[in-house]
Amino acid sequence: MVTPPGSAGSRPAFHFTPRREWINDPHGITWRNGTYHVFYQYVPDHTAWAPQCNWGHATGSTLFALREGQPVLAPDQDDDGVWSGSVITDPEGRGRIFYPSVSVPDFSLGSVREATTNDPDWAAWDKGRVVVVPPEGLDLAVFRDPYVYRDQDRWRMLVGAGLRDGTAAALGYSSTDLTDWRYDGIVAQRPVDARDPVWTGAAWECPQLFEIDGRHVLITSVWDDDKLYYAAYGIGALHGDAFVAESWGQLTYGNSYYAPSFFRDRTGRPCLSLWMRGIADLDSGWASAHSIPYALALDGEALVARPHPDIERLRGPRRNSDHRSIGPLSDVNWEPADDTSRLRLLCGRRLVLEITRRPRELVVATSAGSTGMPYSDGEVRVVLDAGVVEISTRDGLLGFPVAAWERELTIDRVEGHLKTYDLHQLPPASREQI
Repeated sequence: MVTPPGSAGSRPAFHFTPRREWINDPHGITWRNGTYHVFYQYVPDHTAWAPQCNWGHATGSTLFALREGQPVLAPDQDDDGVWSGSVITDPEGRGRIFYPSVSVPDFSLGSVREATTNDPDWAAWDKGRVVVVPPEGLDLAVFRDPYVYRDQDRWRMLVGAGLRDGTAAALGYSSTDLTDWRYDGIVAQRPVDARDPVWTGAAWECPQLFEIDGRHVLITSVWDDDKLYYAAYGIGALHGDAFVAESWGQLTYGNSYYAPSFFRDRTGRPCLSLWMRGIADLDSGWASAHSIPYALALDGEALVARPHPDIERLRGPRRNSDHRSIGPLSDVNWEPADDTSRLRLLCGRRLVLEITRRPRELVVATSAGSTGMPYSDGEVRVVLDAGVVEISTRDGLLGFPVAAWERELTIDRVEGHLKTYDLHQLPPASREQI
C-alpha cells in the first residue's frame, strides 16, 4: 500500500526531506555539543536511487526540525559510491566516519574506508585509507554497511553480509586503536529458508548491535536478490564474539520503512530513525523522507518503538473528546474498544485512513488500498504529517504515504478511547539549506 511517487503533492512539515533530489538511509546520528548531526545517503541530480551515493548532512537541536547542509563525502577516483556507514567520536575528540567504498559495476562487495574531521561543525571531512576488506575464505555475495561501536576496552565493527549459499550474516571485527582491525568471524547468521518466527532474507543490510536493559539487540534490514523488505531484529546475548539470539521478531510492516539507524539521544535513550520510501514530489524535484525518531524499549521478547518524546514540543492543546475533526498535522492516540473497533478519517468525502481492529491484527486502509500488521493490545499511536502516516503499537511500526491534505480531517467513525493533539512545524524547516 504505497502511493505512487509524486502523488503526495505536498512536502511534510516535520519529516526530514531533501530540498531537492534523492535521499535514503539515515546513519551516524549523533548528539554532540547541543546539536544533532544526521548523515544520510544522498544522490545529486537524481530523484531515484543510483549507486553514486554521497553522504548528506543535516543538523538541529531536535530531530523534528533539521537544517540541510552541504554533502560531507562524495565519490572520487578511489570510490564510485560512498554508502551507508557509521560515525563515532574517537578518544582524541575527532569525528570518524566508517563507510563502504564501492565500485561500479560490482558494488555489492565494498571495502570499509575511513574519513576524519577536526572541524567543530563536522561539515568538512578528509577521506583516509581502507581499513577492512572482505575476508578470505567466505563466498560472499554482499559485504557493506559497517557499524562501529565501543565495547568495554575495544572497538567493534559489524559489517552486513550475504553468502552465496543464501546465508544472511553480520561479520565482526575488533580494534584497540581504530587503525588496525582484526577479523573475528561471523557474529550472527541465519539461512534464507529460516522462516520461524520471521524470515530474515539472504543478506543483512545495516546490521547494528546494541544493549537495552542488559540484553543485546541485533537489528537489520532484510534483503534478498536486490529487493528490500523490512526491519527485523534478534534479542539475545553476546557470547565472546558471537551474538546468540533467544528470539527473533519483525519491527516494520508495509512497503515504506527500511534501513533503521540506531542512535542514543541527548539523554542516552536508545532510539532509531528509518528511511521512508514512496514519499516524493517529483514535480518539485525531491524524493524520499526519514521517519520521525522513535524511542526503543524491550517488552518481554518484543522490541517496542514509540514516537520520541520530543514530539511533544510540536503539540498544541489536546482537542476535546467530542470534537469531530483533527488538524492536518496531528498526534492521535487510540485505544480500540474490542475486536471490531474502527477509526476512520475523511478529507471531505475522500477516505484518508481507516484502521480496523481484528483478532490479533490491525487492518489499515486508505483510498489506495489496504494492508495489515499484527496487534495484541494497547495504544495505537498515529502521527499524521501532510501526506505521511506513521502508526506504532507494541507489535511494530507501519508507515506509508497517502494523498496529501491541507485542511482538517473529519473523524467519521471511532470506537474506543481517542485523544488527539494538533501538531505544528518547528523552525528551521528541513528544506532550508545552509
